[in-house]
Amino acid sequence: MSARTKARKRALDILFSSDVRGEEVSVVLAAAAKRAANEPAREASWLYARDIVDGIIDNRDEIDEYITTHSRDWKLQRMPAVDRALLRIGTWEIVYNDEVPTAVAIDEAVELAKELSTEDSGAFVHGVLARIARSI
Repeated sequence: MSARTKARKRALDILFSSDVRGEEVSVVLAAAAKRAANEPAREASWLYARDIVDGIIDNRDEIDEYITTHSRDWKLQRMPAVDRALLRIGTWEIVYNDEVPTAVAIDEAVELAKELSTEDSGAFVHGVLARIARSI
């Protein structure tokens, strides 16, 4: 598994934890940073995970607007928390990170959705991210 794939999972853990606990993402991120300081072997994945989460914090309203606009009759609050977090990660990579090809961002989000969420989540995440990608 690549460092970026691991980083996406770490970012997902942070966003999911924040969502489920009702805590600010920045608080959960700070706690994760403390743990990461004791894991030097995982530095590469931690640095990109932090980039993802910081990017989502900085652009949250725009990211959520992209998702809401392209999710076809699904309100953000009704989506499973894992899907919501993956859509935020994928949207940030598609819209704000030129280093990641769009197809890679979509594929990584879809694979995590298939692995960690509902039976229909992979197709749902793919559809929303593909529509976002076509819109920009």
